[in-house]
Amino acid sequence: MGERIYNSGTNATATTRVTIRSHHQRAIDRLADAYHNDPRFRALIIGGSVAKGYARADSDVDFLIVATDEAFEQHRAARDLFINRRDLCDYEGGFVDGKIINLAFLTDLADKGNEPSRAAFEGAIVAYSHLSGLDALLKRIPVYPEVGHDERIKAFYCMAFMQHWLIHEAERHGNSYALTRGASQLALFTGRLFLAHNRRLFPYHKWLPRALESVPEKPDNLMVCFNDLLEQPGGDRATALFARVRAFRDWGVSDLEAYTWFMTDVEWSWMSGTIPLEDW
Repeated sequence: MGERIYNSGTNATATTRVTIRSHHQRAIDRLADAYHNDPRFRALIIGGSVAKGYARADSDVDFLIVATDEAFEQHRAARDLFINRRDLCDYEGGFVDGKIINLAFLTDLADKGNEPSRAAFEGAIVAYSHLSGLDALLKRIPVYPEVGHDERIKAFYCMAFMQHWLIHEAERHGNSYALTRGASQLALFTGRLFLAHNRRLFPYHKWLPRALESVPEKPDNLMVCFNDLLEQPGGDRATALFARVRAFRDWGVSDLEAYTWFMTDVEWSWMSGTIPLEDW
C-alpha cells in the first residue's frame, strides 16, 4: 500500500490535501479494524500531526474514539480514558495514542471549546463512523471564536508589553529564572497576539512556532527575533522582538493602560475569582 492522500474538510476555512505515509495508514487501518465492530465505540477520528500532514516518519498516530454515553461514563468512572497500543504499528517506535470521548463532548466543544481544543480538530479525518451528522459537527469545531476577539487582542498585547519590561528587570537583578520565564512568556503572547490578529486558533505550545510562522500578517523578521530570544534570553533580544510588535500597528493600548491592565487583570485576578491570563 502506498501513501494515501486525503481531502480534509474539517477546517472551516479551507480544504487541505494531506498525504499520509503508508506505515501510518496501516496503523490507522488496523486501529479502525480493531474497534469498528465494537458496539461501545461509534466513531474513530484521526488527528495530530498525521492528520495535519506534517508528521515525521516516526510520529505516533493520535486519535479520538467516540464512545456511547454508557461506555464513556464507565471509562470516566474508572479514570480510564486513554488507549495506547503498540501492537497496531509495524514501524520502529510506533504506537497509536488516543482519548475516549462521547458525542456530547464534541457538541460542547463546538459550542464553547477553548482554542487549543478546537485547533486539535484542524485537518481531522474520520476513519469510520456509525453516527449521522458527524462530519457537519466536526466542521463547527476548528473555527476561530469571534466573541471576545478585541478583548483577547488587548490582553495579549498587554502581556507582551509587561513581559518585555519584566525581562529587563530580571536582567538588571541577575535573576536567571525570571529572565528565562519572561522570554518564554514574551514569545507566547507575541505568538498569541499575531495568531489572534490573523484569526488563527492557538494550537497550544508544541505547535505555536509552526502556526505563527504560517500566518500571513506579521512583522518582517518576526520569527528570527522570536527564535533569537528563546535561544539566548536577554533584554536586547526582547526589545528587538517587542519593537516589531509595537510598530506593526496601533494596538489601541497606551503604556499606562497596559500597566493598569496587568495589575487589575493578572495580579488582582483573585479579587474577581477569574483565572489570570498567564494560566489560560
